[in-house]
Parts: sequence; structure tokens; C-alpha cells
Amino acid sequence: MSEAQISEIKTLLSSPKNIVIVPHKNPDGDAMGSTLGLYHYLKTYNHNAVVIAPNDYPEFLKWLPGDDMVVKFENQQEESKTLIENAEIIFTLDFNALHRAGDGLAKLIEGSTAMKIMIDHHQQPDDYAKYIYTDISMSSTCEMVYNFIEMLNDTDKIEATIATCLYVGIMTDTGSFRFPATTSKTHQVIGSLIDKGADNSEIHNKIFDTNSYSRLQLLGRAMQNLKVIPELRTAFISLSQDELDEFNFKKGDTEGFVNYALSLKDIIFAAIFIESQKDQIIKISLRSKGDFSVNEFSRAHFNGGGHTNAAGGRSEEDMQTTIDKFISILPTYKQDLSQ
Repeated sequence: MSEAQISEIKTLLSSPKNIVIVPHKNPDGDAMGSTLGLYHYLKTYNHNAVVIAPNDYPEFLKWLPGDDMVVKFENQQEESKTLIENAEIIFTLDFNALHRAGDGLAKLIEGSTAMKIMIDHHQQPDDYAKYIYTDISMSSTCEMVYNFIEMLNDTDKIEATIATCLYVGIMTDTGSFRFPATTSKTHQVIGSLIDKGADNSEIHNKIFDTNSYSRLQLLGRAMQNLKVIPELRTAFISLSQDELDEFNFKKGDTEGFVNYALSLKDIIFAAIFIESQKDQIIKISLRSKGDFSVNEFSRAHFNGGGHTNAAGGRSEEDMQTTIDKFISILPTYKQDLSQ
């Protein structure tokens, strides 16, 4: 984002506006952390800001400051429509293609005359926004929101509430600071957020140390279903709808499961296939180590995308057909997976 654009945005935000902030569908820690962090920042300038989430999100994120103010489109469509119709500015955070907000919300955003600003770190952004801040080298959208506030010369506005939200997104999207996109600048930002009031120990406990008994049972089933293809350095997990129901699945319960497959010795490519009867799809999460791009793999074969080492996709086939397709594709990548 150029200095001229930053200056224009600063002028745009210099007086109170009606502002809507939107994360992607099925929002994760980075999506909710970035939207709520930006929300609290905008409120310091008395903007009439609101976060509209496309749908619900995991319980372990619902302690975030401002959660009680979030409008959920799937249950509050008329209110969402009115807010978007009256919006002067719409921020879209942690996604770069409107369909990622879900069809209904995406149509409202596309039809809005509001000024659109995108902040995102995924690959191959669409060009629906007037102002686009995109950087695939960034650890998270939360780190980008911190940088955005810094570019506006406003880091003095960051207090404990904003710092807490941004810390959550950086921590979760970096796998607790262990993924390759974690840079020295990331750690500098984290240090600043701690100095400004983010309680790193408490945040970690609230995100990671609140397991239910049923979730741990579901993890056990996922581990039972783990399969390894050693000659292709690949491992995958599957969970059917019946298995999810058996262990009282709640949104967010499978978060991080795919990383157990990736943690196996000599494995560089991992996947998890999760059946969703409600959506009539198989949801797919892909992870990799090194240079193997799951973003390209998912875009080519499973209607998805994301980052080089973390991506998502979907299949409208049944579970077994989807897994068979996945296995049949792998030999095509044997050279890449053998390195």
C-alpha cells in the first residue's frame, strides 16, 4: 500500500463513518482477532463500526473483547443487510475473494457502494476493493492490522483490548510462532502487544487449554483413522459425520488435528477430510513442510487455496471417492514429495 493511499485512508477515517468489518466464512483466530482488533481501533475515533461474521465460530474465541457485539449474518440477515446498505466503508479481513464470505453476504458486499478496503495475506487476491493491502509473506492478517495502524502513525492507540485481539490471531495463525512465516518482525510486534497489555499466558490458556472430554475423544478417533503413505511422505485423517455426531462435535473441535499428521517423522504433506452433511461436502484442510505448495495443490484439485504450507479445499463427492481421488493424484507429485 502506497504512502498516497495511506494518506487517503487517513483522511477518510478522520471523521466518524458507518463502517462494516467482515471476516471470512467459518472464521478462525486470525479472522476474529483481526476484525475485532480493527473494530476496537476504529472505535477510538468514534466511528460507528460493526463486525459482521458470515456465520458462527468456535467457543474458544468467544471470550475475545467485543464478541458480544458481533453480528452473525446467518442468523441476522436483515440487520446485516441494513448495516451494509448504510455503510460508508467496508473492510474485508483475512480473505481476498468475495465468495469466501459466503454467497449471501458476498452479494451484499459486491452490491454496496461503500468504499472497500482489503487487508489480507493469502495468495492471488481479487480486485474488488479500492484499497488493497496484501502481503503473502506476513504471518497473519493480525500482524498486517498492526502494520496498518502503524502506517497510520497510530500505534499509541493500541491498548490492552486491541493488543489482545491481535495477539490471538498472530499466535493461532503461526502455530504458536513455529511456522515459517514467523519472522523477527513478527516477534517484535508480539513484544509490542505484550507491552501494551496482551497477557500471553492467559491468552494461550484460553485458546488451547479449554478442551472438552468429547473433543479429546474425537481426537482419539481421528488418530485411529490416521493413514500414512510413506513412499510419498504423506499422511491423512478422515472423520465422517457419524463420527462427529458420536463425539458431540462442535464448531472448532477439529482445529489443529491435521497438524498431528504433519508431525510424523518424514511426513511433509498432510490432509484431513471432514464430512459435513449440512453443507453436503467434504471439508479438506491441507498442511505441508518446506516448498511443497498445498495452495497450488488445493487450487488445482479441490476448489480451494490459501498459503504455501496451509490451505483448505472442498469436495462434493462422498468421503471414499474424495479420498480415492486424493490418493490417485499423489503420484503426480512424487518428485516434489520425495525431496
